[in-house]
Amino acid sequence: MPELPEVETVRRGLAPSMTDAVIVQADVNRPDLRWPFPERMAERLTGARVLQLRRRSKYILADLDSGETLLIHLGMSGRMTVSGDPLGQFAHEHPALIKHDHVVFHMNNGARVTFNDPRRFGAMDLLDTETADTHALLAKIGPEPLGNDFNEAYLSQALSAKNTPIKTALLDQRLVAGLGNIYVCEALFRAGVNPTQKAKDLAPDKAAALVPIIREILLDAIEAGGSSLKDFRQAGGELGYFQHRFRVYGREGEPCVTQDCASAVERIVQSGRSTFFCPTCQS
Repeated sequence: MPELPEVETVRRGLAPSMTDAVIVQADVNRPDLRWPFPERMAERLTGARVLQLRRRSKYILADLDSGETLLIHLGMSGRMTVSGDPLGQFAHEHPALIKHDHVVFHMNNGARVTFNDPRRFGAMDLLDTETADTHALLAKIGPEPLGNDFNEAYLSQALSAKNTPIKTALLDQRLVAGLGNIYVCEALFRAGVNPTQKAKDLAPDKAAALVPIIREILLDAIEAGGSSLKDFRQAGGELGYFQHRFRVYGREGEPCVTQDCASAVERIVQSGRSTFFCPTCQS
């Protein structure tokens, strides 16, 4: 599932073609994805101007001049791609629509934005903009890791109350927004923290050190266009390439990248997810 860097990469890719543009026609080609689309979704979107595109955790939020906000979740295999962009961001023209092109936005600037989702684990909903942050999907999400509310004092205090492994704690969206399996594995490796250690037992200085490390990894991944492992594509259809910079994720049995470390990367399963780590560097 796309994590914060992938969703932010898509948001940034969509913004030039959607921000301050009008959806002159919205085509909704099926009744549902993960759950049913809201009533009259195509009608409610058609004619609306996109005031801004923002991100909350792993959700893209398009605030409209109609007073509603379109919530978008990419799910496991969802892609949002732009074609025919008049700003010259993308070279290709509108391709023929293909299977699993479930929602299509035709913008008044000539751009077309297509949501394709073969597995249909993605989702869209329309929320009242003024109360969007209180929606059930958004209300309990923790601070954004790239924002000021995510700081050393906050993380140390939050982790001190968690009796779960540190890996599991950092995946809790109520504690911090947008982190997923890939970037938590990478952050714990860079911090030298064993993923099985109880969060409450992590020394305060170790907890504090995680904050800049998490930010650095996320910003590096955004700069690299995210990580493309299976389905993820940027808004222009390009692959991300942060996967080529992984130090532990997906590298089970391969040598640790730390100089003079003789260990190999190991994999364990925590809460049903694979955890990759170096048993020496993260002892």
